Amino acid sequence: MTSRPSEQDAYNELCGYTLTHSDAAFVHQHVVDAFTAQHATVDGKPIAMTFALVGLYLRVEKKWTGRQVQLAHMRLARRTHAWPTFVLPRDRGSMTAIDVMAAPAGPERDRAIDAWCESVWAALGDNRHIVAELLRQHGVI
Repeated sequence: MTSRPSEQDAYNELCGYTLTHSDAAFVHQHVVDAFTAQHATVDGKPIAMTFALVGLYLRVEKKWTGRQVQLAHMRLARRTHAWPTFVLPRDRGSMTAIDVMAAPAGPERDRAIDAWCESVWAALGDNRHIVAELLRQHGVI
């Protein structure tokens, strides 16, 4: 009997997959943001959750590429901040990295990455106003 891979194993494999993409969109950023937001804890670094939620917001609501999100992260990181506190619900979305890796490599898996981002963002949607305001304050949007 074959055991089901752990989420961490699936994430690691997915990172390998996205890092070998040779596209300017840099889809890998969306994978990092979805996994980080889905697995954040109250004891985690506030900057990690901030950047993850910023990335999800910009991908799902603004349709930014991973490269554009990466540049937004760099812009936010230029200044010292007291990063916001976010609501961390128990449910962080119905999809995981395991579900994404179950999709065939190529366009189907890339669409699964977007669906994963949408799932995680929907679960964390109570934080939308905090993220949008942070991005407005720093001239990102």
